[in-house]
Amino acid sequence: MKKLHFSIVVSLLFSASVSTTWAQSRAYATNEGSGSVSVIDTATDTVVSTIDTGGKPRGLTLCKGSQKLFVTEQNSAQLWSIDLAKGDIEQRVQLGESPEAVYCSPDGKWLGVANEGSNSISFIEVKSMKLKFSIPVSGKNPEHGVFSPDGKYMLVSAEEADQVDLIDIRKRRQIGSIKVGERPRGIAFTPDSKRAFVAVESGSMLVAIDVAKREVVGKQAVGKRTAGVIVSPDGAYVFASNGGDANVSMVDAKSFELIQNIPIGQRPWNMGFSQDGSKLYVASGRSGSISVIDLATRKMVLEIPVGKLPWGVVAH
Repeated sequence: MKKLHFSIVVSLLFSASVSTTWAQSRAYATNEGSGSVSVIDTATDTVVSTIDTGGKPRGLTLCKGSQKLFVTEQNSAQLWSIDLAKGDIEQRVQLGESPEAVYCSPDGKWLGVANEGSNSISFIEVKSMKLKFSIPVSGKNPEHGVFSPDGKYMLVSAEEADQVDLIDIRKRRQIGSIKVGERPRGIAFTPDSKRAFVAVESGSMLVAIDVAKREVVGKQAVGKRTAGVIVSPDGAYVFASNGGDANVSMVDAKSFELIQNIPIGQRPWNMGFSQDGSKLYVASGRSGSISVIDLATRKMVLEIPVGKLPWGVVAH
């Protein structure tokens, strides 16, 4: 058998290592108080590495077909592309003032970033990592701009508003607003894009929106200072984090009835599911941890220590 050239062997080994690393199930948490990203092995629920970024990392997302982690940083008003194999910031894109949440479009082609200080949503093309256009919104201090799963719309929440703003992605402009209550925060859609749920912090409630009718169709009291919201992959349940009560509310998505409140760490905020959907990871800011909820038992089974003031968590 012919001997492989040394450089080819090294290349093959490196490629195998990267593939193995990517194949492993990981969750990522931004720590805005310590300027870092915690990398969590979701099989063991332990921190396996920490990416020191400096600054104030906040929003984070993963895109379909990409092996990068996208993170917003408030102080420099940038979007970072982090190479997960190397753990390095690979590219930086200048955004509007004080960027917060970032989300990826369902097709993996676009990133949308809510800029609090600029009252706008920046749209970055994933392939080129260039800012292509921005859309101003009515709400002051936008925090989340979430794509509908069908890719047609985006709903935007703003901390100094009483409505969520609706953006038509094709038209590239805001086409309406829906009153939900003072200080809307997190937003999540059902998989069919027909309904959206909004966490309303001042009202300590969860609001349901009929997207086609552009109107509120339900309100459910959950816990104090509701901030984060996420819908289960099958669309059956909605989970809302309540910062004032240190718990997560589990709500039936169809009947919109509160099932139970699950106690977790202090000041829970943004959330993400494990790859298999069996666990819910919650950034518990004041606890400096990621709370792990086992969805079969509906109980917190672990708190994973991370950095200071974790903002949110995503998994692949």
